[in-house]
Amino acid sequence: MKEFGQVIDRKNTRSVKWGNMEAVYGVEDASEVLPMWIADMDFKAPQPIIDAMQERLDHGVFGYSYICTKCKDAVRTWLSKRHGWETENDWMLFHHGVVPAIATVVETFTNAGDNILITTPVYPPFFNVPGHQKRNIVECKLKEDNGNYSIDFEEFEKSLQQDVKLFILCHPHNPGGVVWTEEELRNIVRLCKKYDVLILSDEIHADLVLPGFKHIPLAKLAEEEGGSVITCIAPTKTFNLAGVQAAVMITKEDDLRDALQQSAMAHGQMELNAFAASALVSAFTDCEEWLGNLLEVISSNMDYVISTLTEEVPGIQIQKPQATYLLWIDYRGTGLSEDEMMDRLLNKGKLALEPGTKYGETGRGFLRMNVATPRVIVEDGVKRFIKAME
Repeated sequence: MKEFGQVIDRKNTRSVKWGNMEAVYGVEDASEVLPMWIADMDFKAPQPIIDAMQERLDHGVFGYSYICTKCKDAVRTWLSKRHGWETENDWMLFHHGVVPAIATVVETFTNAGDNILITTPVYPPFFNVPGHQKRNIVECKLKEDNGNYSIDFEEFEKSLQQDVKLFILCHPHNPGGVVWTEEELRNIVRLCKKYDVLILSDEIHADLVLPGFKHIPLAKLAEEEGGSVITCIAPTKTFNLAGVQAAVMITKEDDLRDALQQSAMAHGQMELNAFAASALVSAFTDCEEWLGNLLEVISSNMDYVISTLTEEVPGIQIQKPQATYLLWIDYRGTGLSEDEMMDRLLNKGKLALEPGTKYGETGRGFLRMNVATPRVIVEDGVKRFIKAME
């Protein structure tokens, strides 16, 4: 697995992670700051994907592209093999990313002033995108116990009663790293069906579930329980292809697909670009072994960070996630405010992590750290964290 130990210089490559920290963190010079914040990996994409994109590049003609049957077959076969979810090609619509897909669903199925339910802390676009479309956010706070999160279904049902039109589920959960159980998922489907609420299930982290846990597609349960679900998946988070931009919206309900297709035509939305389609097919066809190795590396990196920081820094607690390559670090025991913690990390430790309140007020007292990077960088980040707290 030597490819996961290679340190690649990403500076001067228009990388948001490595080249845009001055703007993101409001510092004058971030050249000495180590970025372990935004959720992209510092590993090369799998070689089969690079080869597929190179083959497309070598062809030399980049005219209009369409989604062929091979693309849909690759998605369908992957979902069946990895998650036991039997889908059909006709259920699939393609988009340029999961966040744009969320925006499309919000715009298509809700109106300005409508209520949209989210469970916090959660991925920022879940409240930013609806907010920019003048929708109202109904926030159901997750129950938290020493960094472990669960859904308070009594509060969840009360929230649904607020004339909610759409529930956006983060599944697995970001930033908490939770793989929702079958019981929890069935409860979500039953309650949303009871109150006639459409569910958008963002399952972009579904293939980043760590050993010992199992992702269950929400729509698979909805086929038994009833209820309306639109699922969003993508190869981009799993195979480090965020800049390639490719996602899939899946629903078996004809009326939902028809409405999404009308929206695409209204916005002049084109199909995936030629390189995105080639990458998607290769990812879901040729890269399962690479993914298995990646998950071992991520798990090992997490174990190292958790054991070292909790031993060396008083007041730090970290629960190992069940999914994702992102640690959710609880620093409430240090007594530091978020401003104080961020100042120490950036200016003393020269380390860029994400503040918890980026994920809502319920994230206060936490930090998000990306450990999908070579071990030498992980070790450097831990040293910087310890230095910041000395």
